[in-house]
Amino acid sequence: MPQNHNPIMKNNLYSLLLLLMLPSVLISQAEEVNPPDFIKTITFKSNTTQGQLPVLKLGERLFLEFDALNANEEDFYYVIEHYNFDWTPSVLAKAEYLKGLDNQRILTYENSFNTYQVYSHYTLQIPNIQTRALLKSGNYMISIYDEYDELMFSRKFMVYEDLVNVGARVKRSRDVSVINEKQSVDLVIATNSINFNNPLETIKTLIIQNNNLNTSISDLKPQYTLGNELIYRYDTESAFWGGNEFFWFENKDVRTSNVGVQFIDLKDIYQSYLYTNIARNGRPYTYNPDLNGNFQVTAADRINTDIEADYTMVHFSLLQDELIDKDIYVYGNFNAYAIEPLTKMEYNTESRKYEVSFRLKQGFYNYKYVVVDSETNEIDEGAVSGNYWQTENDYKVLVYYRDLGARYDRLIGYGEASSVNISN
Repeated sequence: MPQNHNPIMKNNLYSLLLLLMLPSVLISQAEEVNPPDFIKTITFKSNTTQGQLPVLKLGERLFLEFDALNANEEDFYYVIEHYNFDWTPSVLAKAEYLKGLDNQRILTYENSFNTYQVYSHYTLQIPNIQTRALLKSGNYMISIYDEYDELMFSRKFMVYEDLVNVGARVKRSRDVSVINEKQSVDLVIATNSINFNNPLETIKTLIIQNNNLNTSISDLKPQYTLGNELIYRYDTESAFWGGNEFFWFENKDVRTSNVGVQFIDLKDIYQSYLYTNIARNGRPYTYNPDLNGNFQVTAADRINTDIEADYTMVHFSLLQDELIDKDIYVYGNFNAYAIEPLTKMEYNTESRKYEVSFRLKQGFYNYKYVVVDSETNEIDEGAVSGNYWQTENDYKVLVYYRDLGARYDRLIGYGEASSVNISN
């Protein structure tokens, strides 16, 4: 028998499916967009932080800097957007959280001087003449577009009000099965300026290890209320893998070998060949001072490193048997801990090493190797480096508050802790 095709019913069903799918699209979480290969060394600077994840006080000045290696002196434009705690778009109109205008051209840039790699260094300062102030606390995303309105990259940052005291302590895990591998963060949030209404629903927290949003722990609920204090003392929910101290190298002098650099060469640009690293998982922990994944641009005998520091091709190698159905990446704050094709290592069957090379500006860099499952994309940060409770890590704690009936999540407190003072 012929089938009964009803186009009206079919269109109605299609429309219904679209309506059901629409809410999930509208509330999708914002993700950072990684830059193309010709944009390098994206750096945030404020009065208190430098790196890839700035947390600045409301009213504090923010600087965003980056290099464009195509020597075209391109025009770039910036857009600033406000987000909720969970990185869904805020309902606030732009005029409610931003005084002035965005979608403006970045006016300040300089060309490199006396370098093999030609580049232009861009600097954006906020507030500025066009963007006069950020008016609300909370989560923000800044997006950089080129003159053809194509998105080049985006980066997250946070703005807080100093309304609560955030106490944080790092302790060894209370879970005996991972006591030698994990660190736990205890929190105390105290205030005399805010009456917490229903804190189980109105208060949200975010704990970040070493500025890495990939491994952050969010939305822990207070376990106890003691007067005007909220107490968080979880056994497992606030525990992070300890990791290991980062590998690092310094190539502030491109003409000679330096710390971590085995030898150098000059082709079209300088080549920095690092010493081959070995897997440390299962080996005894050894303390090694680092920047907890961060980086610092430095150059010997240069006055203005923004435009006088050169780029070198940095060659990484890891002595490791070939993994099946897994990939290895170089990982660090130099690219906001992104898993991207540029940092993916290839296995060399002759040397039995994983190898990769890419351009980095002269400086001091922390990095590690992480294993990514090629099917699930799950990241295993400890597969190569191991996890140790003794590892020195930095932690940032952010406290968000949305009172009953409020329209956005305020970021009302910020605290820091280090596992240097870890206790049992």
